[in-house]
Amino acid sequence: MAGKKVLIVYAHQEPRSFNGALKNVAVDELRKQGCTVTVSDLYAMDFEPRATRKDITGALSNPELFNYGVEVYEAYKKRCLASDITEEQKKVQEADLVIFQFPLYWFSVPAVLKGWMDRVLCQGFAFDIPEFYDAGLLKGKLALLSLTTGGTAEMYSKAGVSGDFRYFLWPLQHGALHFCGFKVLAAQISFAPEIASEEERRGMVAAWAQRLRTIWKEEPISCTPPWYFGQ
Repeated sequence: MAGKKVLIVYAHQEPRSFNGALKNVAVDELRKQGCTVTVSDLYAMDFEPRATRKDITGALSNPELFNYGVEVYEAYKKRCLASDITEEQKKVQEADLVIFQFPLYWFSVPAVLKGWMDRVLCQGFAFDIPEFYDAGLLKGKLALLSLTTGGTAEMYSKAGVSGDFRYFLWPLQHGALHFCGFKVLAAQISFAPEIASEEERRGMVAAWAQRLRTIWKEEPISCTPPWYFGQ
């Protein structure tokens, strides 16, 4: 869709990795459509994952007892957040769709991406009280997780040893993205690329490119507990 803006938040150390291939094909496909695509390559940027006092450039509102959440909320309102945070917030603010590309670590995101979420999606910018979930401040934007797993699709089924893949999507999609108001598109999960054949891996990349061709027509998932856990 010409004119749309996409941010890809990418968390992998190796450009020639399968995650790198998925990121590259997304950039190519979306640019072909006339979208403006920005990539935040978190490892290449040496993005700071830790939420610390350094995230506030001005005076603390309570220097006696440091409360990170309170301080960044105040700093956001006063425009006193560290520049690496505000740069990422600007990219999110401009984006119609945010794609997160990463390998699954311990049923979650790699530390550098968790740190991006901790620091960038702060109160005042991404949510406020009571402006969260459907009223979150990023409402109107789409978000999509594109991830790779070590385990096979069978392992991530209800009867599988790791349980249904929707269980690990709950904290990421619901607790972070939907909380901030994003409409969440179904996750793109490339299961066990490391043990797949070259042909199967090519198929996974092609399937992702194919999906992106009609991504703007997709309906978001129903962001409710039953979607993840059944009735």
